[in-house]
Amino acid sequence: MNTSPTTIEIYDPPMCCPGGMCGPTIDPALLAVDDAILRIKKTQNGNVTIVRYSLTQQSGKFMQHPGVFELLKTQGVAALPVTTVNGKIVKQQEYPSYEQLSNWSQGV
Repeated sequence: MNTSPTTIEIYDPPMCCPGGMCGPTIDPALLAVDDAILRIKKTQNGNVTIVRYSLTQQSGKFMQHPGVFELLKTQGVAALPVTTVNGKIVKQQEYPSYEQLSNWSQGV
């Protein structure tokens, strides 16, 4: 088991509001990833930091990560969402599952 803190970052596609949890219909994938993040944060005792960035509200973050920026240049927003673990891209075009977040947060 990894004892050093893990940072997981999720780069979201453009949304009307932070987290995409607004409007008359909520995308089930957004609900699932939000629930998974809350569950991980409750069980990891501060050993993991999970941050979501919205292209609409925090576009600068997308430009600061060379890999994410390159994906945006070559694939456009179709590459999103992108997930990184400690700076390394581990998933793109769909949100991570609870199991994936749990494994990454434990250094697996």
